[in-house]
Amino acid sequence: MTKASTSTPQNVKIRPAGEKRAREQRLQKIGVSIALVIGSLFAGFPVFWMLSSSFKANSEIFQFPPRIITENFSLDAYTTILGDPVKVRFFVNSYVVSLSVTALTLIVAIFAAYGFSRYEFRGKRALSMIIVTVQAVPPITLLIPFFGLMVTLKLYNTYQGLILTYMVFTLPYAIIMLTGYFNTLPKELDEAVKVDGAGALTALWRILVPIAIPGIVSVGIYTFMIAWNEYLFALTLTRTDDMRTVPIGIQLLMGQHSYEWNEMMAMSILGCIPVLILFLFFQRYFIGGLTAGSVKS
Repeated sequence: MTKASTSTPQNVKIRPAGEKRAREQRLQKIGVSIALVIGSLFAGFPVFWMLSSSFKANSEIFQFPPRIITENFSLDAYTTILGDPVKVRFFVNSYVVSLSVTALTLIVAIFAAYGFSRYEFRGKRALSMIIVTVQAVPPITLLIPFFGLMVTLKLYNTYQGLILTYMVFTLPYAIIMLTGYFNTLPKELDEAVKVDGAGALTALWRILVPIAIPGIVSVGIYTFMIAWNEYLFALTLTRTDDMRTVPIGIQLLMGQHSYEWNEMMAMSILGCIPVLILFLFFQRYFIGGLTAGSVKS
């Protein structure tokens, strides 16, 4: 009997498994890239439309058919806002409040996170639960109590009132994130400094804080964004235009009989710039800090 031929015909090609796998990976990458492009366009088009509308006349914004790019390019909306001392004051107030909240939140959160991460003390678990609980409370439920408290303390319509109120909502997140970040740093670093005769504060500020810069930056950016974009408490706890912030200033452009849409879009663009600058310059710290702070070693 003759043995069955097991040779492969010359006109039949067999693709190696590695080539097939590489082809599937390429197709997967192409699919992911297409999905990301579509998602970016979907998320970015409103921002582009806002930018385009800020260069239009107020009557042109609702023109039909709409024009994505105006033929009558104008900076009138920006010059009107930047030339009005009242509107400029909105930005000054937002910078003062947001930067103060960010700085104070980081200072308090660094000390608190260091204590939670490095020390065991009575009531530690209870304090941790309180911090998490405060973070979980919907801010709107505290609106009326905070209003009454600020009036009683004579902090209504002041920077101090807004700063202290915002810190109630920014501190829990900052403490939780920085505690998680400090937990990833070995305690041997502290012990090595203490062996040399230095104290706990020296170990914190000269060793741990420089190493924890990514986590601190990410928490700082998040805190700044919360304070910069907050609307409800800024509306409730301020009364005069010289204390209003940018989100309230945008709302005030809605008149009784007409809306200044181009000025609203221009102020929104100007309000986006600080956050965009922070994210562009500190993007690598922001992503790295969030990732490291979310993992407990």
